[in-house]
Amino acid sequence: MEIGRPGFVHSGDELNEPDELRSAARQRARILIVEDEPLIAESLRTVLVEAGFEVAGIAGRVEKALQLIEKVGCDAAVLDANLAGASARPAAAALAAHETPFIVLSGYTREQLQPEFLGGVFIQKPYRASQLIDQLSAILAAR
Repeated sequence: MEIGRPGFVHSGDELNEPDELRSAARQRARILIVEDEPLIAESLRTVLVEAGFEVAGIAGRVEKALQLIEKVGCDAAVLDANLAGASARPAAAALAAHETPFIVLSGYTREQLQPEFLGGVFIQKPYRASQLIDQLSAILAAR
């Protein structure tokens, strides 16, 4: 493989956009993480940053999520449906009100979720990081 002009990988006679160009668009996307388990939240942060996203904030409780949605804002969010025994549906409703796309990561099935979560993309735990990144990229591209 030869390197042609910056930003493109030259293989044979065709030029292809590499993952780096796709991730450049992600670097501008600010993602809010709403997750009460610190290890899972940190794992999500790492996955998102490595994929080229910026993390707008991490909220482990509904109140903090609502504050971040209102004061900091984000381009998309990844949220757990259950935060320390409390439903994250107020956060899902606030994201929907702001027309902010979101992904629901949950151990529940989609049928078990409250209506406020149905406006988001559902991914059941456990999940693959690539699945999360693909879905997040898709909802951002659809905006």
